[in-house]
Amino acid sequence: MTTITELREQVRGPVIEPGDDGYDELRRVHNGMHDRRPALIVRAAATADAVAVVNHACEAGVDLAIRGGGHSVPGFSTCDGGVVLDLSLLNNVFVDRTKRTARAGGGATWGDFNHAAHAYGLATTGGIISTTGVSGLTLGGGIGYLTRGCGLSCDNLVSAEVVTADGRILVANEYENEDLFWALRGGSGNFGVVTSLELALHDVGTIYGGPMFFEVADTPAVMRAYDDYIQEAPEQLGAFFAWQTAPPLPFIPEDRHGDVFCAMVTCWSGRPEQGEQMIKPFRDAAEVKAELVGPMPYPALNSAFDALVPKGIRQYWKADFVRDLPDAAIAAHIEHGPRVPTLSSTMHLYPINGAASRVGPEETAFGHRDARYAMNIAAFWPDPAGDEAVIRWVRDYYAAVHPYSGTQGGYVNFMSADDAERAPANYGGTYGRLRTVKATYDPDNLFHLNQNVTPA
Repeated sequence: MTTITELREQVRGPVIEPGDDGYDELRRVHNGMHDRRPALIVRAAATADAVAVVNHACEAGVDLAIRGGGHSVPGFSTCDGGVVLDLSLLNNVFVDRTKRTARAGGGATWGDFNHAAHAYGLATTGGIISTTGVSGLTLGGGIGYLTRGCGLSCDNLVSAEVVTADGRILVANEYENEDLFWALRGGSGNFGVVTSLELALHDVGTIYGGPMFFEVADTPAVMRAYDDYIQEAPEQLGAFFAWQTAPPLPFIPEDRHGDVFCAMVTCWSGRPEQGEQMIKPFRDAAEVKAELVGPMPYPALNSAFDALVPKGIRQYWKADFVRDLPDAAIAAHIEHGPRVPTLSSTMHLYPINGAASRVGPEETAFGHRDARYAMNIAAFWPDPAGDEAVIRWVRDYYAAVHPYSGTQGGYVNFMSADDAERAPANYGGTYGRLRTVKATYDPDNLFHLNQNVTPA
């Protein structure tokens, strides 16, 4: 078996053990509920380092956690007593203007990606928090502002370099290792260490949009207008419904700071001068009480909510795919949503129609193409003393709205640690095929710290 001393000789990146300088900072992940102590943290400097770490973990028979952006809500990017393979040094992004693609290292964040692509007036679908890892978001599907016009992040995956459980370096695309390529697009981190990804780019530079706040009393009108309009709106319009406690920001009247509003967050990626007309149905639904809407660089919107979810904040989420939004569901949202327990806690309702819904249900491993929305009830809070009350709010809210979802599955990137038994439903109709691919590339389930697919 490879010793730690031998491992140090095989890699070029830092190898950190408990007691080493920087260990306590490097073991931290985004969700502060996971205070774990790995036996080893290796910061890969190249793909060869990932190979050495995979081989070491396999030989030693210890848990292996793969960390890109470190945003895994269940804490899958860390472990107790095992090995963390930290890819954060592999964060370069190279844009190919001719091919209209960008290749991102396995540790790149969406902030890294957007910064590189925006210089060319290009972007691809990439969540709503810029510190999220490109790889983790894409492998789970990838829902964001550009979903309706550009598809999911995984729909834009062109190629990936993967280190498999047996230490091989494979390229997965439409022509090589096609079964692995299929599984990577929605099958999460079950199949290997993705050390780089190539993603298709689209013409997105200046967008028109931002948050619009409405009174809670106007929620029925706002949600109904959203549900009606987003089904037929031009696909360059991204928008999601949310609850938002007003932070102390200049665009919000001072006497309303701390009040709860319902909100629409919009992103029109067509011609900016058309933007106001595209969001008019939301303005027509009710009076806007505060807003920060206008033309802005796409990366500015993609990072606008970063401050609400700093590293180390405690998190607990519940999620469903949603096929319909009947009046009874809206009533349940109104009963629970305005009770948000902290400034950053919320419920988001993301549309996944448009370009995302035109991909066939078996073309990728993302198994819920027939859903209208991806719902996420997400709580964020700083103090462990609030754990019980905040988690209870999430669970009560979820119990009230789940009967109206029309599905048993939810988006794997929104799942919490206690959702492991939902994996077959979360992957949906593709789960059986995923198990077969898992048996091919990871028969012993080395990569089990994820929304796990058990090998067939």
